[in-house]
Amino acid sequence: MIYSIKNIIIFKILLFVFLACKNPNKNSKNILQNEKINNKNNQTTCCENSIKKHLFEEKVYNIDDKLLEDSLCYLQAESKMRMVYIPEGIFSMGSSHIEMALKRELPQHKVKINAFYMDIHEVTNAQFSAFVEATNYITIAEREIDWDIIKKQFPKNTIKPDADALQPGSMVFVASNEIFNLIDISQWWRWIKGANWKHPYGPESNIIGKEQEPVVHVCYHDALAYAKWCGKRLPTEAEWEWAARGGLKDKIYPWGNLSVEEGIPKCNYWTGIFPTKNTKEDGFIGVAPVMQYEPNGYGLYDIAGNVWEICEDWYDENYYSTINKSKIQDNPKGPETWNYPLEPLDPKRVIRGGSFLCNDSYCSSYRVSARMPYSQETGMSHTGFRCVKDITR
Repeated sequence: MIYSIKNIIIFKILLFVFLACKNPNKNSKNILQNEKINNKNNQTTCCENSIKKHLFEEKVYNIDDKLLEDSLCYLQAESKMRMVYIPEGIFSMGSSHIEMALKRELPQHKVKINAFYMDIHEVTNAQFSAFVEATNYITIAEREIDWDIIKKQFPKNTIKPDADALQPGSMVFVASNEIFNLIDISQWWRWIKGANWKHPYGPESNIIGKEQEPVVHVCYHDALAYAKWCGKRLPTEAEWEWAARGGLKDKIYPWGNLSVEEGIPKCNYWTGIFPTKNTKEDGFIGVAPVMQYEPNGYGLYDIAGNVWEICEDWYDENYYSTINKSKIQDNPKGPETWNYPLEPLDPKRVIRGGSFLCNDSYCSSYRVSARMPYSQETGMSHTGFRCVKDITR
């Protein structure tokens, strides 16, 4: 049977309707289009990034001309980054607060982690620029989409889209007041041709003046290439959570249990009504330069919010439930392969830490136990990474 474009569009729409983020605050409300929508027990999608969601769109969006004139920017910058020592230890991985957790964060299980070093903040545009200048590396978002690879994620006999739809690009968050529901993420996520790490909002944008912001629009393969160039590696999911906790035991956030909305700003997140209004109460609307908030107990900055961080592990929706709780897991490296039933043919990695788009009333993924699937071939405007290094004896 040959699948028509109409079939694929229906298939694509169905992919949008899935569960990814859960409202952790049973009393929170989100005001949208002058109506109060009670989000109690609501589960919604905030940031899925599969390439195939855009390929059969009738319209491919391009950013408008309000942005700065294009300028290729290969920054002459120091690529080295300070790292901090993360001690060895045993901890309970997963959520200790069931009422705030998704099923993917449960059950808690004991994990042993060896000591290692970790970058104090996410890799910045300046640091990634030094890597590109030294190696002439071209990120996945800058390369034409390889249909022979991507077609494996579609039903058999799917018709190849035209060449224009296979042009390089990436997923960009575009704020809008025209929001009709909180399920269809295509209302604020758009595939923009020409968007990449040098042009985060599209070909007319650049990273001049953004040298100290985390590099975005990088996928797993790009992060891995950078890490190898630095003589480092990506963290495992277990290492990331152990480090993010900063020595605290069974706390919700890297700073403890105090709500992100209480007291002084603790991280870069969405203040206001997602996704229609950002009040900038935390100091920023989009991505923030690194090290703008207090570090956690291990001296790690931006471990919550700002940009999601790519981990080495495959993502398995049910991985925690397969672990033998009677044994301490010794430096686990995750499942042998990915498992995400809603997109079983799209390889997924784990991302951690949340981003500037997270909000208590919608997606509180700045919690230390929060975990999300991430299509390893695709970049987004709110996803970056940091590296770790083994301790040699």
